[in-house]
Amino acid sequence: MDDRSARGIAAAVGRLVTSGDLPVGARLPTVRDVARALGVSPTTVSEAWRGLARAGAIQTRGRSGSFVSVPVLARQRLRYAQLGSLLPGVVRDLSTGVPDYELLPSLAESMKRVGDARLTTSYLEGPVLPPLETVLRQRWPYPVERLTVVDGALDALDRVTAALVRFGDHVLVESPAFPPVLDLLEAVGATVVGVPVDDQGMCPEALGAALREYDPVAVYLQPRAQNPTGVSLTARRVAELADALAAYPEVTIVEDDHAGDIATAPPVSLGTRLPDRTVHVAGFSKSHGPDLRLAALGGPAALIAAVADRRLLGPGWSSRLLQAVLLDLLTSEPAIAQVTAARDAYARRRAAMLSALAARGATAVAADGINLWLTVEDQQMAMLALAAHGIAVAPGAPFEVTPLGSDHVRVTVGLIRDDFDSLAEILASAAGATARGSGHRSRPHPPGWR
Repeated sequence: MDDRSARGIAAAVGRLVTSGDLPVGARLPTVRDVARALGVSPTTVSEAWRGLARAGAIQTRGRSGSFVSVPVLARQRLRYAQLGSLLPGVVRDLSTGVPDYELLPSLAESMKRVGDARLTTSYLEGPVLPPLETVLRQRWPYPVERLTVVDGALDALDRVTAALVRFGDHVLVESPAFPPVLDLLEAVGATVVGVPVDDQGMCPEALGAALREYDPVAVYLQPRAQNPTGVSLTARRVAELADALAAYPEVTIVEDDHAGDIATAPPVSLGTRLPDRTVHVAGFSKSHGPDLRLAALGGPAALIAAVADRRLLGPGWSSRLLQAVLLDLLTSEPAIAQVTAARDAYARRRAAMLSALAARGATAVAADGINLWLTVEDQQMAMLALAAHGIAVAPGAPFEVTPLGSDHVRVTVGLIRDDFDSLAEILASAAGATARGSGHRSRPHPPGWR
């Protein structure tokens, strides 16, 4: 073992579980025996065992010892659950990350156009309506071997993660990252490594260093409107990241293009350079409606087939009626015009709020999409100050893979329709709020966010 820290020991045990050398039910050696064998303190091994137990990989049975179990993730530990507003008196909830329903295309009109669709004649039909697959392939940013449709972008990421990642595997993610992705990876016992982003997305030099150091199985990233910062990959950055990954053919790239058609940045994908190991998720919740619960998933045929086959033993397929509605929304002129208008409206709202905040000396980024990442002196104090005005925002801590150097909150700027100046005044004031007398010192801004 090269890494004899508690984290390193836990990851090594996780790899033994993944390989089958430690099957479910196997009894682990005692803490003292492991400490003696590795030349570390019993405290270090105990910490490793606690980490494995928190992840659900092992189970401690008192004097009987510790045994390998199936990983689970406790509800109270979910980062995602921390994003919702729990404060009383909130009248303006900007913590949600949902689109503005007034800007979504009309599902009622689409349902009328679809009519009485009777689309299922067998439970073993293909999971994607053939006309929808044709349209999806036309929209895909690169030629893809196989496509399927699942119940939203998070469902896609969950199923890909289950097929791809095993306990103890290293996975690289953006830093900051979307909290549910971190939850999913922690649920399967992966060791998550953050790679910093700048105004063009994941930094290639940092990615190269992480690839050399950690030997990961996958890289997870958001090609457009990254949540929470809103940054999008440029064509040049795609090429730089692909060059960094070229020497690591065993690493799978997982892309979450959740913003879809409301993103102002053009569609991009590392699949244009590395199609045989890129999995691309195309989401439609932000652009066409969260309650459609649909996302397209495309990538190498073997991996997508594994996802589709596993779904046969659960939901089987995503509603073909909703697929027909999505097909209509993607092809009808009125719906296309509504989504285009929404994209323009979100762009105006981002620009207006960024301008108003900058005029008041606040630091924020909202390059694309519906979210704004605001730097604050103290997260908790900022949230309390905003709550006093009846405003809720999402805390920045759940987005952190490792500490970023300064506190943040995420604001769903896409829900702000007007009154930008007065709201910017409140946000800027809250951003400078500090815990007076508490000894708190704000952390310096990280590079790239000035």
